[in-house]
Amino acid sequence: MTDFLNLEGKRILITAGTKGAGAATVSLFRELGAKVLTTARARPEALPDELFVEADLTTEEGCAIVADAAYQRLGGVDLIVHMLGGSSAAGGGFSALTDDEWQKELSLNLFPAVRLDRLLVPDMVAQGSGVVVHVTSIQRVLPLPESTTAYAAAKAALSTYSKAMSKEVAPKGVRVVRVSPGWIETEASVRLAERLAKQAGTDLEGGKKIIMDGLGGIPLGRPAKPEEVANLIAFLASDRAASITGSEYTIDGGTVPTA
Repeated sequence: MTDFLNLEGKRILITAGTKGAGAATVSLFRELGAKVLTTARARPEALPDELFVEADLTTEEGCAIVADAAYQRLGGVDLIVHMLGGSSAAGGGFSALTDDEWQKELSLNLFPAVRLDRLLVPDMVAQGSGVVVHVTSIQRVLPLPESTTAYAAAKAALSTYSKAMSKEVAPKGVRVVRVSPGWIETEASVRLAERLAKQAGTDLEGGKKIIMDGLGGIPLGRPAKPEEVANLIAFLASDRAASITGSEYTIDGGTVPTA
């Protein structure tokens, strides 16, 4: 029986691949035969040197380090999966967000993808093939005004940038797609629930309920698992999805109430 998905020999860069959905995506892509390089600010003990590069992608220098490592260790890339993202802003609504907080959210959720694409995608165009996956968020259409306004705005910008890029490079053989997760039960999402719980004077389950209520509920009854997000990314990155580009795929358990 032929394997449904096969990424044998593909050279792949996955950002933020040491935790949560990023780690699940790295693991799955390696199972499917890909040669994967991943990156984060701190080196995990489990990954050997040749599979990991330590860098701060919120800086121009960090992006340059990662791009150079991709060329040196992989000889370039066939696929890029931009997993990096998150929010550290405190609650308090829009008026509590300083210029510094806004810059932090943009530096984490938008600029790393823009910079790495600029460094790596021209070679994809030159070879006439490649796939770029931008991981956005349903918060671009369902922001949580108490705590994630700047994060949601940065992810909306990433989504718009991704769509524009797809139109430019699709005629040259490079596909660009977006994956828009809802609530994924990762370490980071648990920390967000803890912050919200502390501000509301409740416990962790109360913090989770705040997230659920803010999202309008999850019809499926639970957040997505990291492995489920990885499965969607792998399909979109594979030749099985060869005619898909410029699209955004939501994986949120039905949270977004409209199509």
